[in-house]
Amino acid sequence: MSAAAPVCEISAEVLEQALAVLRAGGLVGLPTETVYGLAADADQPEAVARIYQVKGRPAGHPLIVHLAGAAQLADWARDIPEAAFLLARAFWPGPLTLVLKRAPRVIDAVTGGQDTVALRVPSHPVAQQVLAAFGGGLAAPSANRFGRISPTCAAHVREDLGDAVDLILEGGTCEVGLESTIVDLSGEAPAILRPGRISALEIEAVLAQAPAEGGPAAPRVPGSAQSHYAPRAALKLVPRVRFSEELARHRGQRVAVLALEISVPRVAAAVTRILPASATLYGRQLYASLRALDALGADLILVETPPAGPQWLAVRDRLARAAHEHATGSRSERHALPWKGDTRRRAGAAAPAADAEPGEDSALAPLPESDPAAAPPAPSA
Repeated sequence: MSAAAPVCEISAEVLEQALAVLRAGGLVGLPTETVYGLAADADQPEAVARIYQVKGRPAGHPLIVHLAGAAQLADWARDIPEAAFLLARAFWPGPLTLVLKRAPRVIDAVTGGQDTVALRVPSHPVAQQVLAAFGGGLAAPSANRFGRISPTCAAHVREDLGDAVDLILEGGTCEVGLESTIVDLSGEAPAILRPGRISALEIEAVLAQAPAEGGPAAPRVPGSAQSHYAPRAALKLVPRVRFSEELARHRGQRVAVLALEISVPRVAAAVTRILPASATLYGRQLYASLRALDALGADLILVETPPAGPQWLAVRDRLARAAHEHATGSRSERHALPWKGDTRRRAGAAAPAADAEPGEDSALAPLPESDPAAAPPAPSA
């Protein structure tokens, strides 16, 4: 068996090594502020095909092309609307992807055969350094097996992909931890196709126009599969008041709990992971927490349903998709999840109290086998 790919701190020598790998059609684990990407030269069909092979990604599922700056937009897109430049000035480099009409040179392998292309300028300094030196675009979906939990550190990439990737660049833990907001600008009106760190209200403030919701006719984009971001264990979203009931239902199984720090349900689950009640910090730690519980061999992960406020849309979207396979027993390819229809908080509306200031870092605590009789009564509210 071949050794797993090396994980290297960026240096002049390592940068040249990464560029050589990319130009030769190889794959590089690339840190970004959202998640780690599996990067390949977006102009090389064979290199892009290798992304699909390594990830087990379905054919026709488009990729995001990462660029060094907005000056490269015209190389990859045509008929670029003014809204694209406004959003680029406001949020690039950063966790925003723009869907635009593709330029003639863009290969079908990147777009999934569509007439649109998804473009982003990441802010992570390592990604910026690589992209600036490379000079072209890098197709870079999350560096993991398709449908599973996205990686937020280099160790996750190595664990998932082993020797299937040629080189992994060390970039620390991802600052955002959730995939980018995707905005479609290829139609008559801007539309959000995937929620992320950048909110609909922020986009509206720049465009002086509220973004619409993507419908069935919207372009296919990454992360649109109804079952996605899933651990190996079954995952179920549970309101806090139903934790005791769920533990009783799953007596004898190794049950894990992912809860908000403001709740901290005292349940006798096998393991517990507590996350901050801040949507920003919760999102940053979510994937690593799910991976930690999965690695401990849980049969089922019960996740406390996050608050319904607009700042929690991206978190709720990812968890709903992670839970979909368990809820339905199947994987389907598209489209609308519960965040649809709640993309904005109106001006003047108060933010939910659950987005309180964060507390200490989360902690993983192993507990005895599930015993619902040991759990206290569920709170009444």
